[in-house]
Amino acid sequence: MNSSLNAARRARELAGLPDLVVDVLVVGLGVTGTGTALDAASRGLSVAAIDAGDLASGTSRWSSKMVHGGLRYLARGQVGVARESAVERGVLLTRTAPHLVRAQPYLLPLTPAVSRGGAAAVMTGYRLGDGLRIAARTPRRLLPGPSRIPARAALRLAPSLEPRGLRGALLSWDGRLTDDARLVVALARTAAAHGARILTRCRALELTGDGALVRDELTGQVLTVRARAVVNATGVWAGTLVPEVRMRPSRGSHLVLRPETLPGLTAGLHVPIPGETNRFVLVLPQADGRIHVGLTDEPVEGPVPDVPTVPEQDVTFLLGVLNSVLGTAIGRREVAGAYAGLRPLLDADGRTADLSRRHALSVSRDGVVTVAGGKLTTYRRMAQDAVDLTVRLRDLPAGACRTARLPLVGADGRSGGGAPGRLAGRYGSEAAAVKALAREDPALAEPLPTGVTVAELVWAVRHEGALDVDDLLDRRTRIGLVAEDRAVALPAARAALDR
Repeated sequence: MNSSLNAARRARELAGLPDLVVDVLVVGLGVTGTGTALDAASRGLSVAAIDAGDLASGTSRWSSKMVHGGLRYLARGQVGVARESAVERGVLLTRTAPHLVRAQPYLLPLTPAVSRGGAAAVMTGYRLGDGLRIAARTPRRLLPGPSRIPARAALRLAPSLEPRGLRGALLSWDGRLTDDARLVVALARTAAAHGARILTRCRALELTGDGALVRDELTGQVLTVRARAVVNATGVWAGTLVPEVRMRPSRGSHLVLRPETLPGLTAGLHVPIPGETNRFVLVLPQADGRIHVGLTDEPVEGPVPDVPTVPEQDVTFLLGVLNSVLGTAIGRREVAGAYAGLRPLLDADGRTADLSRRHALSVSRDGVVTVAGGKLTTYRRMAQDAVDLTVRLRDLPAGACRTARLPLVGADGRSGGGAPGRLAGRYGSEAAAVKALAREDPALAEPLPTGVTVAELVWAVRHEGALDVDDLLDRRTRIGLVAEDRAVALPAARAALDR
């Protein structure tokens, strides 16, 4: 079946839904929900997957975009979580999304604040993490091992480091997504290619074990969706639909620095947080020239917001930690934007920073399966476990899980057909088709902030389910992370919706 998502397909599939009883209804179209829809559809089950907003409209677009091997969890003795992370990182790097996931180098600067004993302990952790890579059978050519490099080599990779007192750096490697929201789009489109109905702007008003009352947020129409099984994959909002589920979200804030704020930075940075053990601020150079700095870990009390805001104290904290290793301090004026995501932590005692990232499954009194906790890297295993449980509970006629070896849209082994590297890194084998749009109509070759072209906006409308300018600027592209860039691109986004 065609993998393209667009307004016409949404209207057609939504109109036919009241006449069906689907095998599985998935609520939530973040990374876990789209992963669950793909898992179920690829096993031969009929699937409808809904979300009140867009694809990746919640937590799944606000991550650090890391696909990591769980080193932090290993340091806490959570060996199972760390091993699962390493295995799933290998799956993404080698089979399912190699066009979206790459190896990223990271430096931990050995400043006077990092003791020799502390540096030795961190390097031991890096080597243990490399052992997890070996156990997960991820080739070293895709993910090099750790090493210690001298100060001059560290300054070549990160020229803005303070050279005085710098003893060198610890160099490590981990997985890195081009864009977390693009992973969700690829999952949704791959699920659609296997027959899943991917329906954005459809809000679940009530949820039971055999379906949901749903409102089309575009028209206001209310309809009943009938299903043999229901999976609640709404992350930090899971408890709003299934009250028995108790979540304890935490806020992870990131800063977006203007291009050239840290000139010549070609590696990420792990900057130790003073007074903390095995916690770092991450400095992540982006392909568009921007630099992301994150992240905090603060508990969120009260109602869960649709779009979290970044408080000024988070900005001050992140800049303070970053400036502790720089030769010239970065000021508030270099912060072009900021964003925050909410980690879907399961409620437990202790600080949110110390809570386990292991996922969990639960079944409500009326049979709704909820999958919660976990993290982006392990979305596939979360989805597999959720579908396994659902199939067993409802005795559904499903085959075995296939997703560990199922390439996502764009990862079919073909090159980008001579398309620029930026396009190939975002669209994989579809990059040539995106480029062809611009050749057919020179107006679509117009560049927008961050290097995005109008052709990419049109592609998102025709094939990626974008329904409005927010979908285009805030999720299919990330132009909207900086307000002034968003304003420049807004007319082109509006025009793309009419092409």
